[in-house]
This record gives sequence, structure tokens and C-alpha cells, in this order.
Amino acid sequence: MSPSAASVAAPTFDELQSRLVPLWRAIRDMSEEEQTIVVVPSMSVDSALDGSLMQAYEERFLFLLLLLRQPRARLVYVTSQEIPSEVVDYYLDLLPGVIASHGRKRLHLVAPRDGSARTLTEKLLERPRLLDRIRSLILDPHRAHLVAYNTTERERELALALGIPLYGSDPKHDHFGTKSGCRRLFAEEGVPHALGAEGLRTPEDLVAALAAIRRERPGLERAIVKLNEGVSGDGNATVDLGDLPEPGDPEEESALRDRLESMRFELATQTLDEYLDKLAERGGVVEERLAGEEFRSPSVQMRITPLGEVELLSTHDQLLGGPSGQAYLGCKFPADRDYAGLIGREAMKVGRRLAREGVLGRFAIDFVTVRAAGEAWRAYAIEINLRKGGTTHPFLTLKFLTDGSYDFEQGVFRAPDGVEKHFVASDHAEAPAYRVFTPDDLFDIATRHGLHYHQARQTGVVFHMLAALGEHGRFGLTAVGDSAAEAQALYDRALATFDAEAAAALAG
Repeated sequence: MSPSAASVAAPTFDELQSRLVPLWRAIRDMSEEEQTIVVVPSMSVDSALDGSLMQAYEERFLFLLLLLRQPRARLVYVTSQEIPSEVVDYYLDLLPGVIASHGRKRLHLVAPRDGSARTLTEKLLERPRLLDRIRSLILDPHRAHLVAYNTTERERELALALGIPLYGSDPKHDHFGTKSGCRRLFAEEGVPHALGAEGLRTPEDLVAALAAIRRERPGLERAIVKLNEGVSGDGNATVDLGDLPEPGDPEEESALRDRLESMRFELATQTLDEYLDKLAERGGVVEERLAGEEFRSPSVQMRITPLGEVELLSTHDQLLGGPSGQAYLGCKFPADRDYAGLIGREAMKVGRRLAREGVLGRFAIDFVTVRAAGEAWRAYAIEINLRKGGTTHPFLTLKFLTDGSYDFEQGVFRAPDGVEKHFVASDHAEAPAYRVFTPDDLFDIATRHGLHYHQARQTGVVFHMLAALGEHGRFGLTAVGDSAAEAQALYDRALATFDAEAAAALAG
């Protein structure tokens, strides 16, 4: 390469990432310099979503429109299909302290109008003219960054194509987010975690690991097999270990093989052959199924800033469902005060290690907490999610709407006026009857019944994932209250109201 060619060479990914340091300092110091945030909420994960459901997940991060409350911020929000104007207006009307029309002028919506099942990032990379348009909306690439749902090699490629840094973990760190990588990191950092084994790829590996677990826990009734890469529990399967030969018995190996052939998959459409093929390709783990008289599934949300600072943002109690209770449905915030500090301290061990490794951006750590009557809670780390997840959008919605802060040692989130804030959130408010609604119908019902989020009181319901409403009868909501009881009551009243309104509409 000639000296002149070298001088105009495109920046490398590391060079782009280095721009985040001065940009972050300016954001932290409340600089009034103009900045551009490019949001590409691409679901680059192992999931099979049709067009409208994919669009709903892409719209799940429309809470980021609340960043437009910063008067010098510009937002470029990309989705596969165009977002209805009434949905955009809904979020802009939530902006605290900002005239909605002022925010609208700084918002730029981009869509390839491609409803296929391919990821949004792939759709952009194959359309150079659309990339040119996005680049034209970035006034200063040194004052811009890219935000994605998760970061794979494709998102890295997109950042390079746009010439702006990516606020997220470099894909070279992905192994920390696999089930095997998590277990190794937990062990190295002294974080309690479930008994099990990692790095498994064959049925023989699974049988050997199950036999080893049974030697340690002879009375164990169930174990869980997990693929290294899975979302919302879809890579999990439950193995029944009840009524088996004693550990070490000559018949144990054959009996364990039989149990593997009948293990129960969290993903209803999964077959044994498909699952074992994925295990061979990606690897996986086996773990004991933790149990107790009381059992909870909290998570901790954290971030590592471009300055290397480790910040604990929030804790949640996850609401789980599915065939064996491992699929994410929603969450309550904050997590129970009795163990919020405990899981927060263990999570900080993980966060500090990831910071030393050079990981950047938001991530979450899932835990299981158990206790027997009269005993203290015990916490076990389950996995690390190096991406934004189901707890990200409701928490940041609350954060942006209230400017409050969370103290994990006390387990309390307070608005600036000192009032506590709680919420119950779900991505799965769904019923066939809800298909009668349009987004405008939901807004009307919320307004008529006093459910809509009220800025002065800082309580009420905020909607998300509205693109799945007409086809799937599904949407998401976050119910914000001044206490856990108030948030739960508001959530329950909202669903009861939508049920009654849907029934009335169908009755004609």
C-alpha cells in the first residue's frame, strides 16, 4: 500500500472503538455537542421469528426514542418494516421536558421494507444505497455510535461499513456468554454456580456428566441440558432422573441413555436429532436442576463503559414460563431486597473480570436463589448474557422517564424526589381476542381507563412490541407504580381491562 493510500485507509474496528472514550466523556459530562445514535435492533441470535414478530422485537427498543430528551441528540432508528406513525407519536409524547415536535425533527426512521426472516443487519449489509443514506444522516462520525441488540461479526461489519464505533462487546469475547464459558468464568472468580459439567458435544458426554452429577447428588430428581447458545431458555432440555438405578450401578449408563432420548425440550418444535446436531455443532453443558422450598430467578443488569468502569444498573425478578419454567416471559423490578445485595455482590465479581478482559457495553447475569424455611437465601449464577435482554427495555424506560437511580445494596430505586418506583413488565400480554385491537385502540383504552403513563405522577402503563398485535394478539407492557403492590395491581387491572374490552368488541 502506498503512503497516500494508507493515509485514506478506512479505520480499523479497534480505531473506531477508541472513539467511544472521548464520546463517553462528553456524554457523561452532559456536553451540549451534537451526537448521533444509530439504533439497529437486529435479532442476530438463534431464533425463528416471522415477519410481524421480528418487527415487534425490533420495535421493542423504541424506548430509545426517549434519548431525544437530550436537545442535541439525533437518532437514526432502523427496522425491517416502517413503523406506524401513531406508534412513533406515542413514544415522542412520552418525552419528559421536551416538545414532541422538536424531538421528531431529530428522529430519522429507516427501513429496507424487507419482512423476511433474515436478520436486520444482513438486510442492511446487502443494500449499499441504504447504508449510504444512513451515513448521510450522521453529521459527524466522531460524534456518533451504533447500538445493536447483540454484537456478532455481522454487527462489527456494519459498524465498519458505517464508519462509527459499536457500543457493545467485541465478538471476540463471545465465549464468555456461552453456557460453557460462563461456568468456567464463575469457577475462576469464585462465584457459586450449579453443579455440572461444560464443553459437552455428544450423547456420551451427556451420560458421563449426568453420572458424575448423580455421584455428587444421589437424590437429584432432574437435570438440565443447555446448548452453549440459546435465547429465553429455547436451548434447554430437562432430563428426568427419578427412579433410576443407584449411582455406579451397571445399569445406570443404559438408563441414562434412555432418559436422554425422552428429555423434555423447552422449545416445543425441537426434535431429539435436531437438538443433538446443535449440541455437536455448538457444545453445551449439563447442570443440576436447583430446587428449594422457595425458588426465584433474579437477574442483574450491568454495563462496562468505554472508560472501563463497571456499573451495576438494576436487579429484577424474572417471570418464567414454558414447559418447564425456563422461558422468559417478563420481570418485576426491583428484585427482592432480601437477596438483591447478595446477587449484586456476586455479579460485581463477574463484571470486574469482564472489564479486565476488555468487554464493553451492557450485559446481564442470571441467578437462581433458593432457601428453606428459616434459612438465608443462597444464590447461584446461571449464565451471562452479553447482549440487551428482556429486562433492558422496561428498566431503561423507567430510567429515562424518571431520571431515578438504583441502590442495589438497599434494593431500592428512587426518583429524584425520593419516591420509590417499581414495575411489572411482560413481553407476553397475549390472547387470540387481542387481535381485534389496533395500537390506536390500546392507546384509547389506556386513556379512557386511566392506565396511560402520567408524567406528573410518574405511574401508569407504557406499551411496547405493538407490531405483533394484529397477527398474534400479542404486545408488551410495563406497569409503573410507587410500590410493588401498586405496580402489580396496575398490571393486573390493565390485563383485565383489555380482556373485557376485547370481549365486548367481539360480542358486537
